[in-house]
Amino acid sequence: MAPFNSFILLLSSYTFFLFVVVATKDLSLDTKQEETHHYHTLHQSSFLPSSVCNSSTTGDKKKGTLEVVHKHGPCSKFSEDNVKPLTIEEIFTRDQARVDFIRAKSTFTKAKKDTLGKKTTLPANSGYTFGIGNYYITVGLGTPKRDLSLVFDTGSDLTWTQCQPCVGSCYSQIEPIFAPSKSTTYTNISCTSSECSALITATGNPPSCISSTCVYGILYGDQSFSSGFFAKEKLTITSKDVVENFYFGCGQNNQGLFFGVAGLLGLGKGSKLSIVSQTAAKYGKVFSYCLPTPTATGYLTFGSAASSKVKYTPIVNLKQPTFYGLNLIAIFVGGTKLAISPTVFKTSGMIIDSGTTITRLPPAAYSALSKAFRAKMTKYPLTKALSLLDTCYDLSNYTTILIPTISMLWGGNTKVDTPAQGILFVNSVSQVCLAYAANKHDSDLGIYGNTQQKTMEIVYDVKAGKIGFAPGGCA
Repeated sequence: MAPFNSFILLLSSYTFFLFVVVATKDLSLDTKQEETHHYHTLHQSSFLPSSVCNSSTTGDKKKGTLEVVHKHGPCSKFSEDNVKPLTIEEIFTRDQARVDFIRAKSTFTKAKKDTLGKKTTLPANSGYTFGIGNYYITVGLGTPKRDLSLVFDTGSDLTWTQCQPCVGSCYSQIEPIFAPSKSTTYTNISCTSSECSALITATGNPPSCISSTCVYGILYGDQSFSSGFFAKEKLTITSKDVVENFYFGCGQNNQGLFFGVAGLLGLGKGSKLSIVSQTAAKYGKVFSYCLPTPTATGYLTFGSAASSKVKYTPIVNLKQPTFYGLNLIAIFVGGTKLAISPTVFKTSGMIIDSGTTITRLPPAAYSALSKAFRAKMTKYPLTKALSLLDTCYDLSNYTTILIPTISMLWGGNTKVDTPAQGILFVNSVSQVCLAYAANKHDSDLGIYGNTQQKTMEIVYDVKAGKIGFAPGGCA
């Protein structure tokens, strides 16, 4: 089999707690009177986990919609018996690993790969395993349909799932592993097909052949991988939304801590094998999602189902075509624009990523953000840092907490307010941190993470070249 030379980007990390925003009147911060719309009021009780599931009433009414669930919340089918929640240390370790691999994807070292079912030698560029994230959807595959839980990733193009027989190895998943021999619509793809050749773009790896059958391989920089036959099958999104002849990876040799899910749904824009491209005739290269808090459900919708409140910003094309680039112009804290030179954001560039937890900013931008946030939070005592988060507070002695709004101004003069749920990351009531972090270098790629995206409707109109944001997406 030809050598691997890249890795796949997987969803990772999550925050544990739900923030509840309560409307208030005549808000004040110490002796300063501020406009109410420049602050959020949070109750300390909202920092605590809940055992109640609040299902979304928005996405489930739309055609082409899948329910999005947080793996470790009360709405999940994954219990702590079969999927152990990540520790704080694991969350940030995997998050930083994902960030590092996003930046290094174009220059990743080649790996050596033997034939399917034999030992795989992969570069040990990280001593940690990504995990596969915490937001999943359930789709049907094959005839008769078999339900499979897949994480979805805007940083990946190829969809894959574990398949029987496990020639090499298969990790533990919650549903039965998909068996192609039991489906009447499964077909392997020939090595000579154009779809097989497209794997080079979708995975960064040249395909291989076994008895004229196309073989794919996806490599993670942390020694996780999936390889197997490249195939096509019937994909059932809903009972009324079926995709015939859907191309996917049927993984018969898979390794890594994938936490019970059956595989991955690739929503990247860089390959014709992405589900976005494969369903272009049906859905027009448009999809949207709402990432829920752990105690609620969200949705992933294919097709034009955006609300009228959506504000759009142009997609910026990058050298790595999988990713969705954005143009960040300015940041506002408490309604005040930060004094950051526009060249700061131009130097780094920015992508939106469904799998990175904490938003990464250029050092100068983060410094200004942290300074402004601290200036408006002086009534609350600072406490020790939490890994990469260095602006943390002890809120254990407060019943209600007032925090300033944070807004991003994107290209096209599109100003987007960060939901209250996306401003803070909670380890405990005595350690609540600003959920943004600084890159090491000004030239490091910026990443708009999933914590800041939570509860918003995020619309990807790939055909029109724009991404939209709307508040209250999961309501």
